[in-house]
Amino acid sequence: MDLADASLVLLAEESGEGRVVSTDERDFHTYRWKNQHPFRNLLLEQV
Repeated sequence: MDLADASLVLLAEESGEGRVVSTDERDFHTYRWKNQHPFRNLLLEQV
């Protein structure tokens, strides 16, 4: 986990929101917020 990823994880924990915008597709499939919920990367979702 690098500083940018850690910042997004901490912001998600503080805000209670699991939606992030990141180009780091691989890592955010393994990270969990609140230790159980997968993140939802809005940048990678198809419209």
